[in-house]
Amino acid sequence: MFPERSITCPSPAPRLVLGIGALLFASAAAAQGNTQGIDYTVRIDAPRRLEELLEDNLDLVRWRGNSRVDLEQLQRLVKEAPEQVKTLVATEGYYSPTVSAGLDTSGSRPVARVIVDPGEPVLVGDVDLVLRGFVPFDKGAAPFDANALRQRWSLPVGARFVQGDWEAAKRALLRDVAQTRFPRAQLVETSATVDPDEHRALLRVVIDSGPEMRFGELRIRGLKRYPRNVITNLNQIKPGDEYSEAALQAFQSRLQDTGYFSSVEVSADMRAVLNAELEDLKDGDEDGASSPQTPVGPTVLPVLVRVTENKRKNVEVGVGFSTDTGGRAQLSYDDLNVLGKRMKSDILYEQKRQTARVDFYWPTTPKGYNDSVGAGIERNDVRGEITTLATVAARRSWGTPLLERSLTLEALTEEREVPPAPSTRTRSLPLTYSITRRKLDSLIQPTNGYVLSGQLGGALLPILTDEKFLRLYLRGQAFKPLGETGTLVLRGEFGAVASKEKLGVPSTFLFRAGGDQSVRGYGYRELGVREGEAIVGGKYLLTASAEYQYWFRPPWGVAVFYDAGNAADKVGDLKPKSGYGVGARWRSPVGPINVDLAYGHAVRKARLHFSLGFTF
Repeated sequence: MFPERSITCPSPAPRLVLGIGALLFASAAAAQGNTQGIDYTVRIDAPRRLEELLEDNLDLVRWRGNSRVDLEQLQRLVKEAPEQVKTLVATEGYYSPTVSAGLDTSGSRPVARVIVDPGEPVLVGDVDLVLRGFVPFDKGAAPFDANALRQRWSLPVGARFVQGDWEAAKRALLRDVAQTRFPRAQLVETSATVDPDEHRALLRVVIDSGPEMRFGELRIRGLKRYPRNVITNLNQIKPGDEYSEAALQAFQSRLQDTGYFSSVEVSADMRAVLNAELEDLKDGDEDGASSPQTPVGPTVLPVLVRVTENKRKNVEVGVGFSTDTGGRAQLSYDDLNVLGKRMKSDILYEQKRQTARVDFYWPTTPKGYNDSVGAGIERNDVRGEITTLATVAARRSWGTPLLERSLTLEALTEEREVPPAPSTRTRSLPLTYSITRRKLDSLIQPTNGYVLSGQLGGALLPILTDEKFLRLYLRGQAFKPLGETGTLVLRGEFGAVASKEKLGVPSTFLFRAGGDQSVRGYGYRELGVREGEAIVGGKYLLTASAEYQYWFRPPWGVAVFYDAGNAADKVGDLKPKSGYGVGARWRSPVGPINVDLAYGHAVRKARLHFSLGFTF
């Protein structure tokens, strides 16, 4: 048998011990009245990680510079330092340190020196994980697997026994169990038995599942202005489903995205269960029973939705600036209940583009479809081409922010003018399928992952269509961390239109390149097909970009980049135009802000680009 010590030292304990010592010291210091303080230096000789720990918590360091510390009190602090050091380094897994402390008063300024040899760290020797309960009530249901839980245990055999990691491992284990089927699971016993001589810690954790929980009926609180199906259509939780924290969070996220609510909370109504248990206890007492009967099946948890509704009507006014389209003024009106539909309308005025649009949105269907109809008019005056586009569209979208899909049917009329030629008018009835796949560490401030987007559509029938066409557009963007301070950003585009004649294909379905989100170093839609004095859209598009971002002082960074691409009517004419330069980056709370100075090699000019946010 070897000697053992049972260590039950929660993470706040070292601070508590040191805090008591500091309190006693402060009382002694106060008793000295207005004694002149002593200026001294503290030098700690310890491994870097332990040195930082001691500098943050050792009384000898914390009281430095205090005007009430005299020589006698300083000597007391030095004398107490070794025991404090041992208490502190034990939280990092070192239970047999060699510590010495001394005070050198030979110079004009006393020097307190603390030397720490931490010795061998204590390692985890064994983990005894005991499960109580976890009995499946339904035939064929899988019990919790102790081996699977052991594999997910974050403080495995052979790891250094650190107090903070021990506490974190217990919390993670409890959360791992409580987020599915057993939300009332509890840690009923935890212990860490440390043998300093063998440098080994034996861990024991006993977790009790409590009753199995399943979802029950849906209960809604706070809904007054809007129809109930705004919520019920988004509920994918069925009565009898196993309790799942992820299912509750997904339901809450869907409700938050509707725009109907300023706040949403989706939870299991645990209070209803507790009230029912109290009633059972009361009935048991009246019947003379000593305790309530053990449940013979899962406990039913109602799903509780609490919402705070947004105002029905909302008006917003905004101004802005873009190096692509110039100054911007915008007026928006949003009404959340127009004949049971949500109405959104916008008027946007920019120097190169003006739009007016209104859309009506149906509540999300039980199958997750979002349907809308709308109409709008848009005028563009870019690179010598003036277009006025009027559209009426019906759209169905579905999916999640990670995988979005939509199907859009439009009826549009476009008037196009390239002075001095007379204007032409085009009609078209295109149907377009769009899909976007996102896998990012953040949807607002991405640093790792990718986004892929594709569109396939066209007007293939001679109905309200002057020229039949088929269109494909692909776009991708990838983020890759390079070390702790760098990020590589890659971007690419490809587009193609197949038609017998280009004339008759609406210009909005053709391609141009250049600008903040395309090939930098060139103006907005500057790269395309020359038609007289104008630059117009082409049938093919190809662009690529590589950028390295260096975050020298997050959220501030700098970037270098190289872009290339072009648009043309023939694949052979896609001769890439390049642009390269440097930029400044700021990860603002509303998204990344980018300021770039780019040189367009083909035009031999430098251009300033500004953009806000990550848009895809």
